[in-house]
Amino acid sequence: MNILGRKYYYFIGAGGIGMSALARYFKSLEKIVIGYDKTPTDLTRELEREGIDLHFEDHLDKIAPYLTPENTLVIYTPAVPKELREYQYFLQNGFDILKRSEVLGEITDATFGIAVAGTHGKTTTSSILGHILHQSGLESSAFLGGVLEEYDSNFLTKGYRITVSEADEFDRSFLRLSPKVGIITSMDADHLDIYGNKEEFEEAFIAFSKKISEKTFVRKGLPIPDAITYGVESGADFDAVNIRIEDGVYYFDLETPDELIQNFILKLPGKHNVENAVAAVSVALYLKIPAHKIKHALENFKGIKRRFNRWDFDGKVYIDDYAHHPTELNAVMGAIKEMFPDKKILGVFQPHLFSRTRDFMDGFAESLAGFDELILLDIYPARELPIDGITSEALLEKINLDKKEVSSLQNALSRIQSKDFDVLVTVGAGNIDTLVKPIKSWLDED
Repeated sequence: MNILGRKYYYFIGAGGIGMSALARYFKSLEKIVIGYDKTPTDLTRELEREGIDLHFEDHLDKIAPYLTPENTLVIYTPAVPKELREYQYFLQNGFDILKRSEVLGEITDATFGIAVAGTHGKTTTSSILGHILHQSGLESSAFLGGVLEEYDSNFLTKGYRITVSEADEFDRSFLRLSPKVGIITSMDADHLDIYGNKEEFEEAFIAFSKKISEKTFVRKGLPIPDAITYGVESGADFDAVNIRIEDGVYYFDLETPDELIQNFILKLPGKHNVENAVAAVSVALYLKIPAHKIKHALENFKGIKRRFNRWDFDGKVYIDDYAHHPTELNAVMGAIKEMFPDKKILGVFQPHLFSRTRDFMDGFAESLAGFDELILLDIYPARELPIDGITSEALLEKINLDKKEVSSLQNALSRIQSKDFDVLVTVGAGNIDTLVKPIKSWLDED
């Protein structure tokens, strides 16, 4: 199928982070992009300002009569229920309907595709790499799972010869990709409601690695054969060494198979982000980008919204992060304690998915015990129905912490305002992000 041969591109679930990047891609090609999402958000409002026509009611009269199977491609996200009336209309009337991952596969197959996979780290790694390519002037586009602070977008483009994309392991979507270069950042078990067990999960990553035609870069220690390794003080093929922190900024040198490249600067917190940067830099070097251009781009990388964003207010610090897996929480906690020793840390965490909370309850309990005080929000269900016995109250009981409580999202701000803290941290992948603006406004007034 020639996915570029249509006039209209209809997105069902347009406001998702991955879907919106694709919508922006087709808009950049001067296609007419329209569609539906359940709820208006900051991101959908941005899309509308960019000229993408969206609506938020599942009504067939919202589908224009000039849309035909010949002139329209329908793109949907698996998060959309199949009984949605608009989805059923397109299905029953002979329209070509593709998953987001299928469309992304077609795009990356037609370019020099670089795909970044991993349970965690893939958004930061792909964003750093996309930024480096963009800043270095390569004809490239990047489809990102986060909104970059510097560009206020999750889609970057200076051409279409090279594409950078995230390879999503959910429902094995990444097996639809056939990239030239791949990065695998991590393989900590997740989505066990789909995979069943850790072994099946890891087998999917191995299968993904076999679809990479040129070079595979993996974090040292992952069970991927015939790959180039990267790491932090790990003896990897590409290894960050001589790491030091000055004024909250990381400096490191990079040991490569050929040379030692000195004095990289990274303003993101935590050694896990140094590791993500090394992955991106390794691929940039493979693409023959000069080291001085890579250094300049890395030093000026401002980060991703909801990836350890930090604000300072008269002695109080507020940090917001997307972490929703115990390993990610541990990385966030490690960075915070490294940066703010002896400070009182209040955590607000929203569990994401009943199945993930069930599968990693002990891990979450251990990670969340690192806060000095915790407000645990109700579980964000996303696509799932409740699971008997899996609640925030059940998780709270397992957390070894004296000061802890469960709150609804609606009451969270008032509970935060009643607490004494030096550092406030909000974490989670659901709709906890709706607290960010109210919290910032409150702290700015305080």
